[in-house]
Amino acid sequence: MSFAHEQTGPVGVVFEALDPGALARFWAGALNGTTPEENLGGEQTVIRTGDAVLRLRFTPAARPKTTKNRLHLDLAGGSDPAREVERVLTLGASRADIGQGEVPWTVLADPEGNEFCVLPEEGSAGGLAAICLDAADPDVQGRFWAPALGWRIVDQGDWGISLRSPSVRGPRMVMGPPAAAKAGRNRLLLEIAVHGDDPATAADRLTRTGATRADAERTGLLADPEGNEFLLAAR
Repeated sequence: MSFAHEQTGPVGVVFEALDPGALARFWAGALNGTTPEENLGGEQTVIRTGDAVLRLRFTPAARPKTTKNRLHLDLAGGSDPAREVERVLTLGASRADIGQGEVPWTVLADPEGNEFCVLPEEGSAGGLAAICLDAADPDVQGRFWAPALGWRIVDQGDWGISLRSPSVRGPRMVMGPPAAAKAGRNRLLLEIAVHGDDPATAADRLTRTGATRADAERTGLLADPEGNEFLLAAR
């Protein structure tokens, strides 16, 4: 990492779920059979991506999903994307229409309706290829998230902006329009690790670069310049 003396970095994605255990089992199967870790008091379930670079954490939700998520995951389709699509459909996914039209990737939804895509690209089928965040203004979002994560902007165009870890390990982060309307707190949240500061100090620092405090009662819950909540976690 290169930002602020290696003080922050990505650690994972948090899903709010009506049935955290069941949703974790789906994503464990989708991500190359990673086994869920039931290690958080029975209230949360954690799984790790195949290369253990990022974790997915599933927490109880008090409300069902009603609108399109702003944050979603992209899976690598490998050498046979159609076969990969069929594989995740058998695990409990469903086909989804979010107005994507004719695109080279396939849009699906997990058992609780969270959208994700299977990309037509080489690589390990079922691997986590990208974390995608809706952005009305990708330039503004890129200028905030690149230093916040310690990642680099590696591609940019009319479609949006792409960030990557300097280590080139794990998924990239892609941001671009359109941005879904926001109805309450996002159900999928990015979680970043604090390396040098405690979460309170890191929160103060990030608010000086464009973040806002999303919840006065929770020091580690912030929002980016477009109002997307994210969490700070001590490394």
